[in-house]
Amino acid sequence: MVARPRVSLVVCTLDEEGNVGAVLRRVPPVVDEILVVDGRSRDRTVEEALAADPRVRAVTQDGRGKGDALRKGFRLARGDVVVQMDADGSMDPAEIPRFVAAIEAGADVAKGSRNLPGGGSDDLTPVRAFGNWWMCALGNALHGARFTDLCYGFIAFRRRALESIEISSNGFDVEAEVALKLFRAGFRVVEVPSFEHDRMHGHSHLHAVRDGWTIVRTILALPLARPLR
Repeated sequence: MVARPRVSLVVCTLDEEGNVGAVLRRVPPVVDEILVVDGRSRDRTVEEALAADPRVRAVTQDGRGKGDALRKGFRLARGDVVVQMDADGSMDPAEIPRFVAAIEAGADVAKGSRNLPGGGSDDLTPVRAFGNWWMCALGNALHGARFTDLCYGFIAFRRRALESIEISSNGFDVEAEVALKLFRAGFRVVEVPSFEHDRMHGHSHLHAVRDGWTIVRTILALPLARPLR
């Protein structure tokens, strides 16, 4: 009988006091540890996270930005499978078993997609939806991929896949960088349907135009990167 893989959940936080506790209290039992990487929140985010679930470990990120926080979380996570999820309530923790099941079925990476049947979004404005479609089409055209949702950040990885690439992005371009690098490296990347809800409280840290251009620059730079294998 094959042992169940140990699962780590990495959640990056910055001033999510009103959201993080409610999110972490809904994390299912399939997750063995919850690693909260905090960007020096000025509110009670860390306290709310630690009070939410005994599986939580909290650390402070070294630099700034989501990519920087994820690098630290990936490095410290102890699981065979590592899942990344946002802290604002837009991603449903109840979907985590779906991602883990895809890994157990043979995928190296299970990437959430709002554009597959069963997925969707309450949060995408027409401008953001067009931007996401265009960036996904650009990434697919340059790299021969077939992603339906390149920039969505609900993702599960086998540890060996994560350890095979260098992640350089510091911002919201990290999802596109990781997905495309792993695809180019020959890992089996599958998409699973995911539904994005409105954030529960507060305002998004994403700036659609500024962060969108950062993602585009990251996609365009990848063909010039040194071979991954």
